[in-house]
Amino acid sequence: MNTLEIGDKLPEFKCLNDKGDLIKSSDYYGKKLIVFFYPRANTPGCTAEACNLSENFDNLTKKGYSILGVSCDKIKTQSNFSNKFGFRYPLLADTDKNLVKLFGVWGPKKFRGNEYEGIHRMTFVFNENSVVSKIIDKVNTKDHSNQILNQE
Repeated sequence: MNTLEIGDKLPEFKCLNDKGDLIKSSDYYGKKLIVFFYPRANTPGCTAEACNLSENFDNLTKKGYSILGVSCDKIKTQSNFSNKFGFRYPLLADTDKNLVKLFGVWGPKKFRGNEYEGIHRMTFVFNENSVVSKIIDKVNTKDHSNQILNQE
């Protein structure tokens, strides 16, 4: 995996969100941005992480952050996930795996002795200059907002 590092610029991308709208990296230039990658919608860890960010949405936006969630799920799956829990931020449907590869979060994983390719749960925090200022690779799904806010 060739993961983004602190000091790297926000990569250029385009991707459809859970509502079928085109989201572009340029929409976030000049803004603070949180991009969190999760393996699959509606699984326990991913739900805990997304809900924690949603529950703390006001605290995060007061600090100036925009939030994007990303997985390789289809638009309909992302939409159902978002609607079920009332997320106030977009979920990107990276079905062609462009973003996960661009950010360097797609790679080998192990589960119960089996090796496979998948998304590594990671969060990238970009400052208002669209530069990576923080990377969280050991995500506490139930307290992720505090991981982000306490690292400012």
